[in-house]
Amino acid sequence: MNPLVKSAKLAVESYIQIGEVIKPPTDLPAEFLKRKAGTFVTIEKQNDLRGCIGTYLPLRQNIAEEVIHNAIAAATEDYRFDPIQKEELPYLSYTIYILSEPELARNISELNPKKFGIIVKTTPIASADGTDVLFNGHVPYKAGLLLPDLEGVDTIEQQIEICCQKGGIDPRAEKIVIYRFTVEKYTE
Repeated sequence: MNPLVKSAKLAVESYIQIGEVIKPPTDLPAEFLKRKAGTFVTIEKQNDLRGCIGTYLPLRQNIAEEVIHNAIAAATEDYRFDPIQKEELPYLSYTIYILSEPELARNISELNPKKFGIIVKTTPIASADGTDVLFNGHVPYKAGLLLPDLEGVDTIEQQIEICCQKGGIDPRAEKIVIYRFTVEKYTE
């Protein structure tokens, strides 16, 4: 089993069984203990999504800590699902995504849903001269993220549409910017 996947599994099991957050294993490859990156952890139970949470920019000291934190969050905080229970633990599988730093996509021709994940964000409403951001009572921006190479997402248009839905964005009524990123993917 991949050492990052093993860390995610141990983190979830420890947290669900005894409420303890593990420390990163010291036998992980050095790059996971030194390098910073955003990560996503996807948990499935018998091929059905059970939780997926992550960060597109690093928030922790290293990738190992990022994975441990996001694994626990995927198991307990994904609003789409009830928290994972002890009896489910033997049936879970894990996928870890390490994200590259997002880069602005200047044109949708630079996107490819099999190769790149995307982040869609709304842009603030600016005054006519561009010197001030106008506050209209709404949150200044909304954002959605979609990982690359997902089953059933075959076109750029599908990818953008799903990403906008996740972020509560209406691309016909709101000005958006799109960032792209690649992933290193590790599965059990």
